Amino acid sequence: MKIGFVVSALALSCIGLAFVHSAGSYWGIVRYADSSPFIVKQGIYMMVSVVIAFIIMKSPLTSKQKTWTVIYWLAVLALIAVKIPGIGAFRNGSQSWIIFGPLSIQPAEFAKIAVIAKLASNLRRKQSSNSIFNLKDIGIILLPAGLIMLQPDLGSTVILIVSAFILLFVAGYSLRFFAVIGIAGVVSFIALIAAASYRMDRIKSYIDPWNDPLGTGFQAIQSLFAIAPGGLFGHGYGNSRQKFLYLPEPQNDFIFSIIAEESGFIGATIILLLFVVLLLSAFGIAIRTNDRFAFLIVTGMATMILFQTFLNVGVVSGLLPVTGVTLPFISYGGSSLMTTWIAAGIVMHFMNEKT
Repeated sequence: MKIGFVVSALALSCIGLAFVHSAGSYWGIVRYADSSPFIVKQGIYMMVSVVIAFIIMKSPLTSKQKTWTVIYWLAVLALIAVKIPGIGAFRNGSQSWIIFGPLSIQPAEFAKIAVIAKLASNLRRKQSSNSIFNLKDIGIILLPAGLIMLQPDLGSTVILIVSAFILLFVAGYSLRFFAVIGIAGVVSFIALIAAASYRMDRIKSYIDPWNDPLGTGFQAIQSLFAIAPGGLFGHGYGNSRQKFLYLPEPQNDFIFSIIAEESGFIGATIILLLFVVLLLSAFGIAIRTNDRFAFLIVTGMATMILFQTFLNVGVVSGLLPVTGVTLPFISYGGSSLMTTWIAAGIVMHFMNEKT
């Protein structure tokens, strides 16, 4: 379990480095007149992320519930700071970033970790069988989720809420609660779509991307144009056609499309199998822990990675509507990569705990 988790995480990140270079080389030339800035930055992000994961793995603070209470409230403050003029910055239509000179941080990424860890801390004591839900647990989820939606960032909000509610299910929340939440979730989803016309456009383009092939359906169509011609073995590393400005910034959310185009069905399958090994190993580690908090936090981290992977692959393959979600360990971006490795570091911290 331990070896499988560590090896698969490192393998995915190394594969990510290779394809960030391939997918982002032409975009780097267009934007920076240099084919290498994305791979250089991603290499630095990876080294820093692995070091942070190692510190988290070794630190005794990782297993203390008070640690995650402090981090949770710091994450909430960061989400509030994003909306303060002069601190928060707009990118791609969302005010989701905090800028520190040459560095930029996306607090929503780190908030996902903080919510899962804080929730696991609260759920370490079993809930009374007489209550449908604990208001404090729901508040822990909805406060940062609401702040993220104000940016707006629907993808991060969905990942946070779904991962958190799966953790509530694992912790023993009643089915009556999830029946109520299911109804409320459908109503809220409809309201969110109605509140912003671009979300309805995305739903329409998901149903029929060819209805607006140069607008809302553009990314979905270009992603399929990358995946479909890849065939069994792909065009070969570095030989993607869609990276030549057909797919906007292909090193980010749609990097799996480039992987499928260059390495074909075989390469894409290997990536998915590595995720399967990673997640089965993580769930195996969770089962072998001797503490309820450890079990819940490891399960929560694994669930978050699992759902985000499902969402990203679903989007790029046309199974789900387009939304901005990175592929864990692989997509370009410091906040995304660091968040994934923080989750990995938490899992590795509890690897030595057995029943």
